[in-house]
Amino acid sequence: MSHFDIVKLQNELLELESKTTNAEFWNDNKNSSFVLKQISNLKSKTEEYKRVSNELKDAIELIELLKLETDEQCSPLQDELGISINKLEKDIEKLEINTLLSAKYDNNNAIITLHPGAGGTESCDWVQMLYRMYTRWASSNGYEVKELDYLDGEEAGIKSVTALISGPYAYGYLKGEMGVHRLVRISPFDSGGRRHTSFASLEVLPEITEDVEIEINPDDLRIDTYRASRSRWATCK
Repeated sequence: MSHFDIVKLQNELLELESKTTNAEFWNDNKNSSFVLKQISNLKSKTEEYKRVSNELKDAIELIELLKLETDEQCSPLQDELGISINKLEKDIEKLEINTLLSAKYDNNNAIITLHPGAGGTESCDWVQMLYRMYTRWASSNGYEVKELDYLDGEEAGIKSVTALISGPYAYGYLKGEMGVHRLVRISPFDSGGRRHTSFASLEVLPEITEDVEIEINPDDLRIDTYRASRSRWATCK
């Protein structure tokens, strides 16, 4: 289970910020962009923690003031306290979720791809409904949606669509949606009004930035030699 260690995060932030004071740091664009991204992520986490911590202190102070007030004087403070606690609950819940989203790529942007399964036009229509649902969710939560590929269905709906969802923890939030989604309904495309079952598959991948280095283990390579062309080919097992 993830643990929010604010002291550890602050120390990591100070260590990374100290690297930026080195003149040689800015000569390596690849490394500097990676470090700056880490600094931005750590600042976001620590500032969010401080903000929630201050909200909690304010709520405690309001409670202490209420203890000193008479019943007639309590009403305005009670209303203010109620608003503060409601906001505090939402902010703590968000902070808790972001703490749990601590896997390697959880903070990355997400690439989603939707394909219809068995069901023909019904499934294409189901893909369109799912795509509209995910893009509306993204927009309402402040994420940017960029359509990368789009193919209309033959009669209705979407045959295939790929989109980039950009924003903090986009992949962390969406990775749990990956898989096959099923819809059972009375078909609007069936003149007989029969019930149909539609399927759609959703793939969710993290957007990998250029700062990720891919290492290939030599033991995972197989070397094939072909006499006709006298060439050597390396293929992954």
